[in-house]
Amino acid sequence: MLFQCVKELGNRKEKWLGKISRLKNYGSHFEIQIQSRSSLMVLFGETSRGYFASIPDFNVGCHLVDPQDIFWNSERLTGVLGKVDGHTVATALYTASAYLKGLKPVP
Repeated sequence: MLFQCVKELGNRKEKWLGKISRLKNYGSHFEIQIQSRSSLMVLFGETSRGYFASIPDFNVGCHLVDPQDIFWNSERLTGVLGKVDGHTVATALYTASAYLKGLKPVP
């Protein structure tokens, strides 16, 4: 799945492409491999408090809301990953939201 990120960085707007190269459903969580400016492996799932994302290679994770909420998720993820990677993951979750919420079978 391809996606485009658009983010204001300072006084300019930047655009970059991303790709979800792997999306695997483990039943209790998803493993998402994202290729963009960085290569990121994200574990995504749901708890009694909402959704979560864990990025083990960076030793970070955080609680999220609905995967379709790019604004909130981007704010949370940029706090632990930085502006570019955080926004990339939030956009990837938005792109894959129908699969992550069980509305479509994982390709």
